[in-house]
Amino acid sequence: MTQAEADITRQAQDAEILRETERARLRALVSADVALARQFHAADFQLITPIGLSLSRDAYLGAIAAGRIKYLSWQPAEMAVRLYEASAIIRYRAQLEVVFDGHAVPRSDYWHTDAYEYRDDRWVVVWSQATSIR
Repeated sequence: MTQAEADITRQAQDAEILRETERARLRALVSADVALARQFHAADFQLITPIGLSLSRDAYLGAIAAGRIKYLSWQPAEMAVRLYEASAIIRYRAQLEVVFDGHAVPRSDYWHTDAYEYRDDRWVVVWSQATSIR
C-alpha cells in the first residue's frame, strides 16, 4: 500500500469515527443523558438554534436536564465529513421532533452543521448550527 492509499484509508476511518461520535452524541441528547452528552461537547461549545438563539454547553445541557428541551426523535440521514488534521466538519439532514419550553415542535427536517476538534485524544463538538428546511 502506498502512502497516499494509507492516507485515504486513514481519512475514511477517521470520518467513520466522527459519524459514530455524532450518532452517539445524538442518542445521548434524545435520551437526556446529560452526563454522557457532556463528554461529546467541548467546554466552549456553542449551539445556534434554528430560531437564532445562541446557547453555551452549560445552558444547552442544563435546558435538557431541566426538561426545557426534550428531544422526542432525532433521525440523521447520511453524514458528510470534511477532515482537516485536528478539526472536522460534519453536515447532514435530519428529522427532529422536540418539545421546547413545553411547546411541541412537530417533526420537521433540518440541516445540521457541526464543527469538531480533536482534543485530549477524542473528538468533541465545538460549534453546532441547525437550520430549518422549509
